[in-house]
Amino acid sequence: MNEERIALIVDDEPGHRMMVRAVLEDDGWTVLEADSGERALTVLAEEAESGTYPDVAMVDMKMPGMDGMQLLKELQVRRPSMPVILLTAFGSVGSAVDAMKRGAFDYLTKPADNDEVIAVLGKAFEYHRLLEENARLREAVSGEADFIGASPGIELVRDLIGQAGPTEATVLILGPSGTGKELVAEGLHRASNRADRPLIKVNCAALPDDLLESELFGYEKGAFTGAVKDKPGRFQLADGGTLFLDEIGEMPAPLQAKLLRALQEKTIEPLGSVRTISVDTRIIAATNRNLKKEVAAGRFREDLYYRLAVLEIRIPPLNERKEDLPLLVSFLLRRLGNKNNKIIRTVTPAFLDALSGYDWPGNVRELENVLERALILSRADALGTDLLPPQITGAREAGISIDVDPVFQQPSAPANLEEAEKLAIIQALEENGNHRERTADALGISRRTLQYKLKKYGLTRR
Repeated sequence: MNEERIALIVDDEPGHRMMVRAVLEDDGWTVLEADSGERALTVLAEEAESGTYPDVAMVDMKMPGMDGMQLLKELQVRRPSMPVILLTAFGSVGSAVDAMKRGAFDYLTKPADNDEVIAVLGKAFEYHRLLEENARLREAVSGEADFIGASPGIELVRDLIGQAGPTEATVLILGPSGTGKELVAEGLHRASNRADRPLIKVNCAALPDDLLESELFGYEKGAFTGAVKDKPGRFQLADGGTLFLDEIGEMPAPLQAKLLRALQEKTIEPLGSVRTISVDTRIIAATNRNLKKEVAAGRFREDLYYRLAVLEIRIPPLNERKEDLPLLVSFLLRRLGNKNNKIIRTVTPAFLDALSGYDWPGNVRELENVLERALILSRADALGTDLLPPQITGAREAGISIDVDPVFQQPSAPANLEEAEKLAIIQALEENGNHRERTADALGISRRTLQYKLKKYGLTRR
C-alpha cells in the first residue's frame, strides 16, 4: 500500500502490545506504543510537533491511572477525526458498547484475533481518510455552497462546472429535488467572467403564470391594475450577470415562447410596453423533470429545450453516491452545529451504517433535516442510532441489520426480535457452510458483531 498508515497502541500489557505491533507491521502499518493513557497523550503531542499524527488508536479499557474511557474523551477533544478502537475482556463488552455510544469506532475482545485486528483497523483507517478528505475539501472550496463528496458522479459535476463556468454557454442542470441544483448554478456563476455581477434566481414553480411573466420581463406603469410605476424584470436585474431559472419544466407554454425569443435575440419587452430592451444575461436553468419526455408529450417546446441544453449537468441522487455520506455528515454537522450553537464532534459507526442502509428519497436536503433533528435531540458527544427516525433505523437492532424471512410473518413466527435474529443467523450459517466471514457479509454485519451474536445465542459450536 502506498499510503502510510500510523496506529497508536495503548495497553499496559507489554506482551499484548508486542503481539498487536507484530501483526500490524506485517500488514504495512507504522506502530506507535504507549503503556498508559497519560503516556499516550504525550506521544500524541510529540508526534504533533514533528508534523505527523496517528490515523487510528487502539486503546485498552482497563489501565491503571487514566482508563480507556477517560482517554477516549481526551482523544475526541485533541484529535476528533481519529477513530478509537477499544480493547476489552469479554465480560466487559457492555462497557465497550457504552463507549461506542460515546463515539468509539469499534471494540475488540482480548486476546484479539489477528485477522480481526487487521480488518477493524483497516475499516477505521478508511473512515479517518474520508474525514481528512472532507477537511481538505472544505479548505479547497471558496464557500459552504460547494459540493462535498469524492464520488465519481460528484467529481464529474465539479469538472463540468470548471469547464462550463468560464464560457457563455446556456446550461441545463438535471437532478431530483434536494440534490443541490442551485449549488451548481452558484458554482457556474462564480467560475464565470460574470462573477462580479448579479446572480438572480427565479423559481418558476413558485409563481402564478401571470406573475411569473411580470417578474421575468418587468412591466410599465399602467400595464395592469395596480401597476402604479415601472418595474424592471429579472432579466434586467441580471443584465451583465446570470439568471437562474429553477424548475424550468413548470413554465407554461406561452411564457416558453417568450423566453425562447429572449434567448435568441437577447432582447425583452416589458408588459404594457412597445419598446424593446437589450439584455446581456446568461441563462442557467434547472429541472427535476425529464424534459425529453415533456417535449414528446407536447408540454415543453423542443426548440427551447435545445436552446437551454447546450450543456447538461446531471447531479446524481444521494442513493447513487453513498460513499460520500461520511464526508457529507461531517460537513453538515459542522455547519448545523454552528447554526444551532451545539457542537457534535463525531457519530457512532452504527449511526453511519444506518444512514448507508437508507435510500434517501429526499436526497441531501433530507439528510440535512435528519442530522439537524439528531443534533438538537442529542445529549452526548456522539450521535447514535437512537436519534434517527424509524424509517431510517428500520429493523436495525444493536448494529445488526436483518432481512426477516417471510416465514416469520406466519402464525409460527418467533415471539420477539431476538428469536428472529437467532434464526436468521442460523439460516445464514447453514447457507454459507458455517463460514464466519461469508455469513457476516450475508447478514451485512462485521465479523466481530457475528462472533458476539454467536456467543450470545450459544451458537459458537456450529
